[in-house]
Amino acid sequence: MALIALGVTGGIGAYKAVEIVRGLQDAGHDVVAIMTPSARQFVGPVTFEAITRRRVITDQFAPGANVDIEHIALASDIEALVVAPATANTIGKLAHGIADDFLTTLYLATRAPVVVVPAMNTNMFTHDAVVRNLATLRDRGVHVVGPGKGYLACGWIGQGRLAEPAEVIAAVRRVLRPAGDFVGRCLVVTAGPTYEDLDPVRYVGNRSSGRMGLAIAAEAVGRGARVVLVLGPVGLEPPHGAEVVRVRSAAEMRTAVMEHTEEADAVIMAAAVADYTVRGGARPDKLDKDRETLTVTLTRTIDILAELGRSRGERTRPVLVGFAAETHDVVARAKTKLVAKRVDLMVANDVSRADAGFDVETNRATLVETAGTTDLPLQPKRELARVILDRVGALLGGSVRHRDEAPRTAD
Repeated sequence: MALIALGVTGGIGAYKAVEIVRGLQDAGHDVVAIMTPSARQFVGPVTFEAITRRRVITDQFAPGANVDIEHIALASDIEALVVAPATANTIGKLAHGIADDFLTTLYLATRAPVVVVPAMNTNMFTHDAVVRNLATLRDRGVHVVGPGKGYLACGWIGQGRLAEPAEVIAAVRRVLRPAGDFVGRCLVVTAGPTYEDLDPVRYVGNRSSGRMGLAIAAEAVGRGARVVLVLGPVGLEPPHGAEVVRVRSAAEMRTAVMEHTEEADAVIMAAAVADYTVRGGARPDKLDKDRETLTVTLTRTIDILAELGRSRGERTRPVLVGFAAETHDVVARAKTKLVAKRVDLMVANDVSRADAGFDVETNRATLVETAGTTDLPLQPKRELARVILDRVGALLGGSVRHRDEAPRTAD
């Protein structure tokens, strides 16, 4: 699809750059790697040569490299430049126009979009010099993928670790995509579980982490939508730019969704809403552990998606998307739900799989519509979010199917 230059600089996160290459290739892109001298202290060029099937550029003055002024030729050919990991040193060079190696020279020569992915010690990342340099790059239109939090190579715990490859790939996809195909649209997205309280300490819940719904919300924000994110109790941060409504129970989620449905172009119910809640509500005091058995009576919650389908009637707005998390007869059950709940699209996935479903970074799904089904391979949830929103865009009349989407099969 696109030729992407990946600049690898000298940090322990250089090993993750290999995964970034793989992810870009899986998305259909061609990658050429550029390594600074210090990067080669962490990962060898032969590794990148083996997976890119291209010569790795390591020396601006290598014999033969200047026959066609290689950095100028590449600057014209690439459709994006990604620097991952980007050290404080390289960020400073890019911000101040210092071109003393192939990578920094390529940055000045190219007019392709640039994605910079910082990775360094926490104190370095928060130092005023680095903060100002990143601000300078952002002001020039450079896309910065902020580092994650966790254990760092120096032994500290804090912000500074290289962003996960899936985040970097999603950022590249955004800079390659024509911006704003959801501008002017309002999407209501639900994410996470609901907790049905038994007493002030205990609750009935499920294993949903909210990752899928958060990925959809982040993708929609990145494509220009106004996103109302109705978020159950999760430990993950919501995407910047979404309007977050935090809820705990199925009843609270229903209230929040209904309050915003009238203004929505689409409602995407990715949350794992509890099917049952405690009859009579939560006990005011903690239940004593004074008996061998405990009987709890549960009662059905209102099916939010089915209610939306009924209230919409014969109208085509909002577009309604549901998720069918199943452990057997996955597609068949999703088809039944599609009809019974009167929705436009069901995303069916087998949550019994270890690599898909709850609390993992990847998912495998089948898109179920009245016209047929589309099987999707195992992929990062952010990539699945892209495909789902492509379908929502098509239902809204605002996009076409991507070349890398599997063909639909008729029922």
